[in-house]
Amino acid sequence: MTLTLEIDLPDELAQFRLPDAVAARLQTLLDRQDAGNPLNEVEKAEAEGLVNLAEFLTLLRLRAERATS
Repeated sequence: MTLTLEIDLPDELAQFRLPDAVAARLQTLLDRQDAGNPLNEVEKAEAEGLVNLAEFLTLLRLRAERATS
Protein backbone atom coordinates (compact mmCIF):
# COMPACT_ATOMS: atom_id res chain seq x y z
CA MET A 1 0.00 0.00 0.00
CA THR A 2 1.31 3.45 -0.95
CA LEU A 3 0.13 6.64 0.64
CA THR A 4 0.80 9.95 -1.09
CA LEU A 5 0.29 13.25 0.69
CA GLU A 6 0.27 16.67 -0.90
CA ILE A 7 1.20 19.58 1.30
CA ASP A 8 1.15 23.23 0.36
CA LEU A 9 4.56 24.66 1.17
CA PRO A 10 5.01 28.36 1.84
CA ASP A 11 7.21 30.20 -0.67
CA GLU A 12 9.49 31.32 2.17
CA LEU A 13 10.40 27.70 2.88
CA ALA A 14 12.97 27.76 0.09
CA GLN A 15 14.89 30.36 2.12
CA PHE A 16 15.03 28.41 5.41
CA ARG A 17 18.59 28.03 6.63
CA LEU A 18 20.36 27.87 9.94
CA PRO A 19 20.84 31.37 11.34
CA ASP A 20 24.42 32.57 10.89
CA ALA A 21 25.27 32.35 14.60
CA VAL A 22 23.92 28.80 14.84
CA ALA A 23 25.80 27.73 11.70
CA ALA A 24 28.97 29.30 13.13
CA ARG A 25 28.53 27.39 16.40
CA LEU A 26 28.11 24.13 14.51
CA GLN A 27 31.20 24.87 12.40
CA THR A 28 33.20 25.64 15.56
CA LEU A 29 32.21 22.31 17.12
CA LEU A 30 33.00 20.38 13.95
CA ASP A 31 36.33 22.17 13.48
CA ARG A 32 37.35 21.36 17.06
CA GLN A 33 36.47 17.73 16.55
CA ASP A 34 38.31 17.59 13.23
CA ALA A 35 41.39 19.09 14.90
CA GLY A 36 41.48 16.14 17.28
CA ASN A 37 39.96 17.90 20.27
CA PRO A 38 37.21 15.62 21.57
CA LEU A 39 33.85 17.15 22.36
CA ASN A 40 32.26 16.50 25.72
CA GLU A 41 28.89 14.75 25.86
CA VAL A 42 26.91 18.01 25.92
CA GLU A 43 28.82 19.36 22.92
CA LYS A 44 28.37 16.08 21.03
CA ALA A 45 24.62 16.20 21.62
CA GLU A 46 24.55 19.86 20.56
CA ALA A 47 26.50 19.17 17.37
CA GLU A 48 24.34 16.18 16.51
CA GLY A 49 21.16 18.19 17.05
CA LEU A 50 22.44 21.04 14.89
CA VAL A 51 23.49 18.66 12.11
CA ASN A 52 20.04 17.05 12.20
CA LEU A 53 18.38 20.47 12.05
CA ALA A 54 20.58 21.58 9.15
CA GLU A 55 19.80 18.39 7.24
CA PHE A 56 16.06 18.79 7.91
CA LEU A 57 16.08 22.40 6.69
CA THR A 58 18.02 21.34 3.59
CA LEU A 59 15.48 18.61 2.87
CA LEU A 60 12.59 21.06 3.26
CA ARG A 61 14.34 23.59 1.02
CA LEU A 62 15.01 21.00 -1.69
CA ARG A 63 11.43 19.75 -1.60
CA ALA A 64 10.14 23.30 -1.82
CA GLU A 65 12.39 23.99 -4.82
CA ARG A 66 11.28 20.78 -6.50
CA ALA A 67 7.62 21.59 -5.88
CA THR A 68 7.96 24.98 -7.57
CA SER A 69 9.89 23.64 -10.58
